[in-house]
Amino acid sequence: MNTKLSLKQIKTEILSGATVALALVPEAVAFALVAHVNPLVALYAAFFVGLITAAFGSRPGMISGATGALAVVIVSLVINHGVEYLFATVILMGLLQLLVGLLHLGKLIRIVPHPVMLGFVNGLAIVIFLSQLRHFKVADSAGTLQWMQGAELYTMIGLVALAMLIIHFLPKLSKALPALLVAIFFVYGVTYFFEIDTLKVGNMASIAGGFPQFHIPMVSFSWNTLYTILPYSIILAVIGLTESLLTLTLVDEITETHSHNSQECLAQGLANVVTGFFGGMGGCAMIGQSMINIRSGARNRLSGISAALFLLGFVLFGAPFVESIPMAALVGVMFMVAIGTFAWSSLRIINKIPRGDAAVIVLVSALTVIFDLAIAVFAGVVVSALMYTWDSATHMTATSEENKNKEKEYHLHGPLFFASISSFRGLFDAKKDPQQVVVNFQYCRVWDHSALEALKRLSQRYKEMGKDLRYVRLSLDCAKLLERSGIIVQLDKGHVPRYEVAANNI
Repeated sequence: MNTKLSLKQIKTEILSGATVALALVPEAVAFALVAHVNPLVALYAAFFVGLITAAFGSRPGMISGATGALAVVIVSLVINHGVEYLFATVILMGLLQLLVGLLHLGKLIRIVPHPVMLGFVNGLAIVIFLSQLRHFKVADSAGTLQWMQGAELYTMIGLVALAMLIIHFLPKLSKALPALLVAIFFVYGVTYFFEIDTLKVGNMASIAGGFPQFHIPMVSFSWNTLYTILPYSIILAVIGLTESLLTLTLVDEITETHSHNSQECLAQGLANVVTGFFGGMGGCAMIGQSMINIRSGARNRLSGISAALFLLGFVLFGAPFVESIPMAALVGVMFMVAIGTFAWSSLRIINKIPRGDAAVIVLVSALTVIFDLAIAVFAGVVVSALMYTWDSATHMTATSEENKNKEKEYHLHGPLFFASISSFRGLFDAKKDPQQVVVNFQYCRVWDHSALEALKRLSQRYKEMGKDLRYVRLSLDCAKLLERSGIIVQLDKGHVPRYEVAANNI
């Protein structure tokens, strides 16, 4: 939901966009170097993806651009096949994301449990922090990166600390000025007027360039090409949408608003298709820059659009100025973003939540740092699902009594599905039970085909012993399926559960 644009909010949106654009430059250049492509390939991706998702995406205020998660995937493609194959891969990646949006598959993000979200946030905060440490290294005469030493290191640390102090304390004194932007310009002013020699943005690479040109990837349109780029496209599409939708969920929680996953998938897909045709490396949502934007007060599409336009302006006209900005200022900004992104509350509750959930938080955080977001989230969801399945399987219980018809009646409690079948079978003793037995499903839900098969076998066991077994309070779907197998089912009108068998809803 967009915030009404007053003059004050317009100023906030534009200044926030400028701050985000300045923070995007070194990140994009670094990701380009990781992917072995020209920095402009990443900057063009940041422009197009940022602009299109800001204009058409579901989450106003969320920032998208070239990311490290995608860069580490495409590096082998670029090395082995060249940058033209990268552009074709990005286009196919976008088409796959459009398909996900059209099929409304973005709603699958709902299966991500809250502990996985906390692990995702903590892991990315650590990744953001660690990624900034590379700026404390310089190349020696042989071109090898070495840690800074002596005065150079102390100067870098001092300027980073100055930026962080400004960002922390300025909002306590006045909220009229954007603390992040003030910190960047203040550190720039200190280094300029005192002629302090320190690492600049321009030391990474030049960002000067022209307006991006439409370009059809120069690859052969053949099955061999598709065979080469399809695996990369699928991986990029999955990683891009996972990071985007998780970031979207996080921003929704912070702003207490609601977004539409399918719309975001469509916007991300459109952005990557366009990016591929204009020589970009593709992109997705960026949690670090999104946090900068949201915490600067931006809540509207204008901030994301402004960030993209500022970024293009830097490439076309402002390269000399941007390249002269001390890296220490931007490192300080990103350190504060990492601190603000980390879910510190997770440390306070770690001993108060189930041990399994605590383990998932730690697992996802560690895997995000060690491997990547996609592996971490997938592992977290799988582990959470296994723990839930095991817990549900152990909660299948039953109580028994003699009903008004002098029959033994079992009252089942808990879900009946593949994992609880063993517990379910252990609840009955066909040899000792009386002639007439009733199984009441008022407090039990039948989930899948395994459960139906277990009911069928239980009925057959009692039948072989010459005893009558009836099922009552089953859903209509279960009753019909069991009756087809010749199993007696009693439907009590007015007390029939209204759920359906899960196997019929797939």
